Amino acid sequence: KMVLKADVHGSIEALAKALSEMGSKEIKVSMIHSGIGEITESDIMLASASDAIVVGFNVRANPKAQALAEQEQVDVRYYEIIYDLLQEVHAAMEGLLEPLVEERLLGRAEVRQVFSISRLGNIAGSMVLEGKIERNSLARVRRQAKVVSEGGKINSLKRIKEDVKEVLSGYECGIGLDKFNDFKVGDIIEAYIQEKVKAVLAAPGTRTEKEGQKE
Repeated sequence: KMVLKADVHGSIEALAKALSEMGSKEIKVSMIHSGIGEITESDIMLASASDAIVVGFNVRANPKAQALAEQEQVDVRYYEIIYDLLQEVHAAMEGLLEPLVEERLLGRAEVRQVFSISRLGNIAGSMVLEGKIERNSLARVRRQAKVVSEGGKINSLKRIKEDVKEVLSGYECGIGLDKFNDFKVGDIIEAYIQEKVKAVLAAPGTRTEKEGQKE
């Protein structure tokens, strides 16, 4: 949310257009008010009531407005270059986005034999086909083309009866999951982790690939 004050109508129009094109479906600039001239007490009160920031482009707040902004804890920012303004707003919007959760595949193993152990349940005697299998990673179990288990944690990983942290491609191991034990010979176990990554907005002034194709 923003209250925008600028020196001339041309600046207001250019900034309003540029700001309206920023963001995504999840987050956009909401212009509460825009006008010409110095930042006044009424601008500060409007921003305070709306939980908005005040942006001055080539204008400043008068002394009373500045004092009121400090009292009301309203964020007032001043700019003289449009690029700087857009870059900072872009960074602020990006910071408000929820991080994305991405999956990273660690490795795949094929179940060759199923063992039943009293205190652990069924253990999948497996051959690691590619990558590596890590203890405490998440696992997906595929049976032919169907996923029969998703999101269980690998809570047991053994190599020659010894507990291990990981087993690399080309080696056999015993795999136990905390939410699944109905293993069948031929099942594929995929070990993966989920990582949070910073959400990124398109940079100011850039177009998406689809927008370019429309032209």
